[in-house]
Amino acid sequence: MNPFSSGTRLRDMIRAIRACKTAAEERAVVRKECAAIRTSMNENDQDYRHRNLAKLMFIHMLGYPTHFGQMECLKLIASAGFPEKRIGYLGLMLLLDERQEVLMLVTNSLKQDLNHSNQYIVGLALCALGNICSAEMARDLAPEVERLLQFRDPNVRKKAALCTIRIIKKVPDLSENFINPAAALLKEKHHGVLITGIQLCTDLCKVSPEALEFLRKKHTDGLVKTLKDAVNSPYTPEYDISGIADPFLHIRLLKLLRVLGQGDADASDAMNDILAQVATKTESNKNAGNAILYECVETIMSIEDNGGLRVLAINILGRFLSNRDNNIRYVALNMLMKAITVDAQAVQRHRATILECVKDSDASIQKRALELVYVLVNETNVKPLTKELIDYLEVSDQEFKGELTAKICSIIEKFSPEKNWYIDQMLKVLKKAGNFVKDEVWHALIAVISSASDLHGYTVRALYKAFQTSSEQESLVRVAVWCIGEYGDMLVNNVGMLDIEDPITVTESDTVDVVKIAIKHHALDLTTKAMALIALLKLSSRFPSCSERIKDIIVQHKGSFVLELQQRSLEFNSIIEKHQNIRSALVERMPILDDATFSTRRAGSLPAAASTSGGASLNLPNGVAKPSAAPLVDLLDLSDDLPAPCSSGGDFLQDLLGVDLSPAPSQSGIGQIQKAGTDVLLDLLSIGTPLQSSSPTTDILSSNQNDKSPIATLDALSSPSSLSAQATSSARAAPMMDLLDGFGPSPLKPEDNGSVYPPLVAFQSSSLRITFNFSKQPGNPQTTLIQATFTNLTPNVFTDFIFLAAVPKFLQLHLDPASSNILPASGNGSITQNLRVTNSQHGKKSLVMRTRMSYKFDNKVTLEEGQINNFPQDLGS
Repeated sequence: MNPFSSGTRLRDMIRAIRACKTAAEERAVVRKECAAIRTSMNENDQDYRHRNLAKLMFIHMLGYPTHFGQMECLKLIASAGFPEKRIGYLGLMLLLDERQEVLMLVTNSLKQDLNHSNQYIVGLALCALGNICSAEMARDLAPEVERLLQFRDPNVRKKAALCTIRIIKKVPDLSENFINPAAALLKEKHHGVLITGIQLCTDLCKVSPEALEFLRKKHTDGLVKTLKDAVNSPYTPEYDISGIADPFLHIRLLKLLRVLGQGDADASDAMNDILAQVATKTESNKNAGNAILYECVETIMSIEDNGGLRVLAINILGRFLSNRDNNIRYVALNMLMKAITVDAQAVQRHRATILECVKDSDASIQKRALELVYVLVNETNVKPLTKELIDYLEVSDQEFKGELTAKICSIIEKFSPEKNWYIDQMLKVLKKAGNFVKDEVWHALIAVISSASDLHGYTVRALYKAFQTSSEQESLVRVAVWCIGEYGDMLVNNVGMLDIEDPITVTESDTVDVVKIAIKHHALDLTTKAMALIALLKLSSRFPSCSERIKDIIVQHKGSFVLELQQRSLEFNSIIEKHQNIRSALVERMPILDDATFSTRRAGSLPAAASTSGGASLNLPNGVAKPSAAPLVDLLDLSDDLPAPCSSGGDFLQDLLGVDLSPAPSQSGIGQIQKAGTDVLLDLLSIGTPLQSSSPTTDILSSNQNDKSPIATLDALSSPSSLSAQATSSARAAPMMDLLDGFGPSPLKPEDNGSVYPPLVAFQSSSLRITFNFSKQPGNPQTTLIQATFTNLTPNVFTDFIFLAAVPKFLQLHLDPASSNILPASGNGSITQNLRVTNSQHGKKSLVMRTRMSYKFDNKVTLEEGQINNFPQDLGS
């Protein structure tokens, strides 16, 4: 016989496919077999039709296309014999789904088979309908399925119930037709029919409030009795699994009782006794018993309040935590996470067992247990729980340390009873897992240290000791270097000794050695080394005897390939050598920042885009990095330079200073010329134009109270990113030598600021016009004030109007809030918004801006964009 003829048996084809050694050989065999099947179909070969379809089903399972055989399924279903129908229905369920249009052709055959005298053919039709029923088929065949729920044969009733579940999910409106037939199945003695009936009632309750109310009032007691009979039933070999009579029936009954008892006190009271009986009588040494206990706990937690039952349920979960099976422990942790919102005190009793799960070897159990411990922590147990977690931190897996560290830091910050304890615990975390600590965590620690003035000496001594043993932990090194720079003299003089401390002897040279080690350490990153250089500058003022040695250390980096370190080295060396008169004031201790102020600033410390849309401040938990601001990429295609953000939350250490480092327009003209010493310092710091600020911190260098010259404190340079941006801006304006020797201010070029600038139509489309009106402040030619007026040219009202703008880096942009976000139709009103643009290249480069407007009408969002290159030339010259 031809191996690829239609008469080839299925087993021969399978054997030929399995004998293939390569995928290409397999494809060749399948291709030839499919060709033979197509030929047989074209010849309408009825003798081998069932065999061809069986082959197609196997080919389909291998992943090859078999759509050409779909009509063969319908032909076999229309056959009179049971064997042909069986293959036809099997092919129908495998080769087709409810989305196939050809499925509509089989509805009539299904209806005939549902009314067939042969119960086995009826079973085939119910099975197929339950698997691929569409909404249209459900409406057409629902009466037949409803009738079959009362069929004499239990197997047909069971299949009809399962088919009904599919129908009510596809067409919930039909559920009311099945309420009474489904309720009748709850009295069945046959377990198979009873289980399907219970499942049907459960699904009816979910899709139909009428069914839920009917079953709750009429059948709750009957279901409780059925469950009691199942619990107390004698040994039945037919249903026994691990010594438990039909655990599947137990579980289905518990799930239905859970649905009925949820939100109904009367139904919950009716099932309390049987739930307590199930919870106490079920054996937990077998998996079947554990499954029943788990469903029982779920039901107890879902129904209306009963304190005693809930304590019993939580104790069962506590036993689950001691089980050797990882799956049982995991589901117990999941359930305890839900239970803690209901009865936290009962869950607290199992705290020790939950802590042991944190140390489990299974990663999933570790993470789930850690989440549960985090929720369990409160003011009364924070100290023992934190101690346990920190002790485990040292031996935990590297993959788990990051998550564990974040949780510990969050717990310490949230529940710390006192600052002394907070600092001690954070130092322990930094010593054991400092490389896993996020920036926000050590930022917050520095804020707490700064505000705890009575603990400055204790903290710097503790950090000095920790540095000796854990210098490889980067976050610890950063905090230690910062504290030594601020409070190094307290370390040397043993200032602020506490009773719990032992005195230590640290010389000025030892203190400098610590910072030197931090700079020399090859594994530490740029931020840490930059902070160390700042600490050395501060120590040069605190320890005059070590000033020369510190200078030698700083000078070593003047040839560094890292521009950041090279620039700091040159600037700090110049301060030490040439500017002794300002050094002590420049490196004074940072002002104390109270906790409330720091929390407020950190909550709002995310950079904001130039947008009128306001949003609530984002509170970031410990261990979670600050998200970077998403740039307006579409708006920035103006030049090779990236646009400068119009506002910034500022670096953390700048927040400690209490100084706003954002540029502000000067309020006076040429008459307010800065002193020579201040200009030198500003040049040294690469800040550029002096900044205006009302903070007294900025006046520390002024010798005359009536002639204040605000500056940015050097500690603000601890952020490499901000220093790099400032250095780059300054480098464009003046050569490097001007940073060191520019003692005199350059005379300002007189400007005519009284000019009147004509209004500019900055953007116009068929629907929107934007007009700019310009003005300048006297004595401040770099800054242009723009009033933007938005006019609606259409008969539709625009809502949710938002105006966005972006500028190149040499410009700085500030947007005030718009007068409204609703733009009236047909020019019957307008929206105004003020902009302030500062041109750092005034006289060299003209203004340029890219805009984007978004608004809604008819519930549709419209975006419009434009670029403005035609600003009046007088604005930039």
